[in-house]
Amino acid sequence: MSLPTPPHRVREDHLVSHFLSGDAMRSRSVSDVVLSGRVDVPAPPARLIADWEREVSSRLTLEPGDVEPLPLARARARWPDYARCVQAAAEWTRALGLGDMLASSDVALMACRGARYHHDAAQYGGAAFCNLFVSEDKGLDVHFAATGHRVPLARGTVLAFDTGQPHAVVPRGGSGFDAASFGPEQDCTLVFLTWELPIEDARVARALGVAFDVDSSTASQLHEEQVRVNGKRATVCPESGRWAPFD
Repeated sequence: MSLPTPPHRVREDHLVSHFLSGDAMRSRSVSDVVLSGRVDVPAPPARLIADWEREVSSRLTLEPGDVEPLPLARARARWPDYARCVQAAAEWTRALGLGDMLASSDVALMACRGARYHHDAAQYGGAAFCNLFVSEDKGLDVHFAATGHRVPLARGTVLAFDTGQPHAVVPRGGSGFDAASFGPEQDCTLVFLTWELPIEDARVARALGVAFDVDSSTASQLHEEQVRVNGKRATVCPESGRWAPFD
């Protein structure tokens, strides 16, 4: 099942992701496509959820807005339906024309207590993300500030998107990140699996509509992965999701 796509919005900013390809820096467009849907995955066992809760509270000590990894190997040993979850995500990506890409892509298990607005292309500019949420619905959305996409997060929500697109996890229907919305009395921790899909793979580029070598002259002069907005390196305001000059 696919979730509704928001009305088309005119892009006012020209975004370019500069990413490391082998030993060279390469440039590409930043896609405003967000692919999303719901797949049928069983709830994780209660003992595994309890293990995640202990990990989050005792070791990760997640603050509002934090996104941190959980131990995947330990979780798999206690998660009889892990393979079923992976299979559901693989069938969804296969339907998008990505073949058996998940089988060869790096996977991690993550936890978040909401998420500040951010982009990930300064570290993962050569990738798109595919996320499968395994937590129950806690009244939160992932919100893409620049495009207007908003995806309700519940068990089985799956999405694929460009790492260069600013996004956050915020209360349902809201915009803007406020740490007060994720206080200690709130049950708002989400757990999800995430895969890194190689953006240079023709199937990923086609699904997201990514164009390459859009600013080769600038890329040849850079030594760090980054997103440039209207020709200047930029970062994302963690509260609003708006692009801002990089300090």
